[in-house]
This record gives sequence, structure tokens and C-alpha cells, in this order.
Amino acid sequence: MGTIGKWLVAATAAMLAGCQTAPSPRVAESKAVAPVLNEVPYHWTVGNAPQAHKDLVAEFRRVGLKPGEYVWAATAPAEGDTRIVVDLLTQMTYVYRGDKLLGAASMSSAKTGHITPYGYWSILEKRPFYRSKKYDNAPMPWMQRIDEYGIALHGGGTPGYPESHGCIHLPMKFAEKLYGLTSIGSKVIIEG
Repeated sequence: MGTIGKWLVAATAAMLAGCQTAPSPRVAESKAVAPVLNEVPYHWTVGNAPQAHKDLVAEFRRVGLKPGEYVWAATAPAEGDTRIVVDLLTQMTYVYRGDKLLGAASMSSAKTGHITPYGYWSILEKRPFYRSKKYDNAPMPWMQRIDEYGIALHGGGTPGYPESHGCIHLPMKFAEKLYGLTSIGSKVIIEG
């Protein structure tokens, strides 16, 4: 190879060695896939209703309850505040003492045109038997009122869908057990 040939080979090698026009090798990128959540799409929740469902599965090995059905723990802690969690979306009510789930029941809330309100409430009044002043003197056994307009938890029809005028209807035996566990001021959280 002559001088010009050697020079061309050296120049080509130098150009190739310093050439930055070729793209650098790229490692395949994978975008993180958002985890698929099996959470129910709540309109309003601060997490009590979804947690209550998880507690139902853990404590009673049940994913849900049939209309009119309830479960109740064999024992209850002696200490701790009682609180009630109402899930309007799944039509379930849960009762806790402290952090322990004591019971759960299917329920029925307000039908179309009526409202069972979301939010934080307290039991304002309790009566073992009461009659509605608004709706044809309808019976409200084991009544626990939570607002000034008459919304209450009480024994009543639980067909598996919303059918009340705003009250939370519970299976009769569950309503009775719940009544015995709560006191004026017990907290009620309604999500859905």
C-alpha cells in the first residue's frame, strides 16, 4: 500500500474513531405500568368503607352479604369507642369497637329522589321503638337518629338495593345488636 493508501486508511480510521454522528446504543425502555386497582369508584370516601370491606374479608372470610344477612363476632373488646361505617355504594354497614370489626350487615339507603347524606355524624337520639313523623307513621324499630331532619339507622327492609326515604335500613336482629352497643355520641361515617 502506498503513502496515499496509508494516509486514507489512517484518515478513515481517525474519522470513524471520533465520529459522533452515529447514535449511541440504546437500552430498551419500559414505562412503569400503573397498578390495576380493584377499588370501587367511590363518590366520597376517606378510606373507611374500603377498609371495612377488607376487614370483613379478614375477620369473617366473607366477600359480601346477601340482602337481609349479617355477621357478628362471638366476642367484643371491653374497651374502645364504638363507630359505625356505612357504605352507600355497596349497601353495607359495619360496626367497630376500637379497631376490631364486630359486625357487618347488608342495608338499604335512600332511593332515587331521596338522600342519605355523606359525612361524619353522631348518634343524637336512641329509641327502641319509634314512628316516623314524616312518612305515614312508619315503624322505626331500634331507631338511632343522626341528624336534625330525621335520618336514622333502624330495623327495616333490606332488599339489596336503595329503597328508603333516607334512613339506613338494617336487618332487624343486627339493628337490635347495634342499638345495644352504641350510645349517644357514637360516631357514624357515611361514605359511598
